[in-house]
Amino acid sequence: MRESRLFQIVYYLLDRGQATAPELAERLEVSVRTIYRDIDALSGAGIPIYAEAGRNGGIRIMHGFVLDKAVLSEAERQEILAALQGLSATQNIQSDDTLRKLGAIFHVDFAPWLEINFSRWGSVRDQEIYRTLKTAVLSCKAVTVTYASTYGEIVERKIYPLKLSYRARAWYVKAYCTKRRGFRLFRLTRIIDCAQTEETFSRCVFPEPESSQQEEYPTITLWFPKEMAYRVYDEFDCTQIQRQANGDFITVANMPVDGWLIGFLLSCGTQVEVLSPAFLREAVAQQAKLIYEKNKP
Repeated sequence: MRESRLFQIVYYLLDRGQATAPELAERLEVSVRTIYRDIDALSGAGIPIYAEAGRNGGIRIMHGFVLDKAVLSEAERQEILAALQGLSATQNIQSDDTLRKLGAIFHVDFAPWLEINFSRWGSVRDQEIYRTLKTAVLSCKAVTVTYASTYGEIVERKIYPLKLSYRARAWYVKAYCTKRRGFRLFRLTRIIDCAQTEETFSRCVFPEPESSQQEEYPTITLWFPKEMAYRVYDEFDCTQIQRQANGDFITVANMPVDGWLIGFLLSCGTQVEVLSPAFLREAVAQQAKLIYEKNKP
């Protein structure tokens, strides 16, 4: 408890510049005498903290002081740099100079450990869309989007973007759709165009599905030959994969039966077999038959 209070005193003074003992005592809900004991403890630990008397006096930390090894361990300093590098990558900003300065202050060498590029190969448009949505989320500004829906329609929507979410190797924006008057997920790769408006909205929480929702999905059992290992490990978790004695794969997963799943199975051609359920096996066969009828010579 005391250690936490000492940190709070340091951070408060670094943020405000100075504070009186009664002010700190009220904020931390302790006595003024306890604050002075804490000041002595911080001074003894090497923090250049001091008190000045007089009308404009107060408790201060020496100008130019930064958090260094007197407060943070080497592991904690490494964690701070790693977190900032991750933030830099996801926000698509250039902060190498900032990181280098912090590394010098902390006396820690850092190596770039993360690189994120939101664009598909050969595309720069994805980065622009991501930046527009990120700015809109942070500033609570409505966005107009041109979107390719699941049913192949090109629609115009005005959304209130609440959060950017990365899931299953794809980026989504969690938003409130004004046309549908409900919360929706929009996949970034399907956003053809977007523009931020001047309309603001009140931030709210995107309703998350119940944790038991996935259990309602049917159990899908598939067979793949060993040559399809790259597709199997791309799409399925290791806990969903059963490697057979001959090198082939059986995958078992609870999944929604939708257009994506049918398309994925068709994209595997003859290198996949639906073992169960029977209705999915039939749906894939019907789609394959339609493709054949449409493209037969």
